Amino acid sequence: MSIVGSEQNSYSFGAPCWVESLQPDPSAAEEFYGALLGWNFDEANPDGYRVARLGGQRVAGIGQAPAMLDRGAWATYVLVADVEATVAAVVAAGGGVLFGPTGGDERTALLADPSGAPFGVRQGRTPLVADLVDVPGAWQMSSLHSPDPAVAELFYSAVFGWRLEQAPGGIALWRLAGSTRRVDDPTLPDDVIAVATAIEPGTPVPPHWAVNVRVADADAVAARVSELGGGLLLPPTDAPGFRNAVLADPAGGVLAVSQRVG
Repeated sequence: MSIVGSEQNSYSFGAPCWVESLQPDPSAAEEFYGALLGWNFDEANPDGYRVARLGGQRVAGIGQAPAMLDRGAWATYVLVADVEATVAAVVAAGGGVLFGPTGGDERTALLADPSGAPFGVRQGRTPLVADLVDVPGAWQMSSLHSPDPAVAELFYSAVFGWRLEQAPGGIALWRLAGSTRRVDDPTLPDDVIAVATAIEPGTPVPPHWAVNVRVADADAVAARVSELGGGLLLPPTDAPGFRNAVLADPAGGVLAVSQRVG
């Protein structure tokens, strides 16, 4: 069963559907990301939440960071039919609850897998989902960085029905049967919803879900980051089919960007 997000995309229950940046100063983040990625923003709601648009279509959100966060952070949300049932499944599978569930027409919660990697879930009759993906300036895909992919596979399989499939290049593909997300890569099957990579022992990288935005020119974006007060954690680097960079916004929120090449 799926809920349609737009003419371009629909999202099955259990599929990642939205990304947002939780920020100590959402207004400053709006200014930064608007200038960096060409986003326009809806007027903030009473809670200060802002929806970013590209060409009039929803691509991401910026919200107020909860008190437990002392810096910016990007979060990936999974569409679910029942937040309460999902929270129970997460706890039963060894995960935890960081925040929520919230009430209202659209219910959300911030959760963590057994390694501590945070992620969100959302439920609603007309849930907030990305209308546009896989184009420059829009979310491309999210990637789990985990110290133990085998444990992660057991967890996400139990909670969302995902399965992990190894791929060349040291990454693995998260697949969800019946997913209709359209991946802009002819080498990937339609039911690929995310990727995963192992954190090498001794590496000072915490478990996390990385958000990746597609860009037209990774070098130009990297140069612009510094001009806008952000920083580069990984300068533009070539990988098969992509030129990638990792940036930090002025509040410390980490975002990956990728340019398709070849």
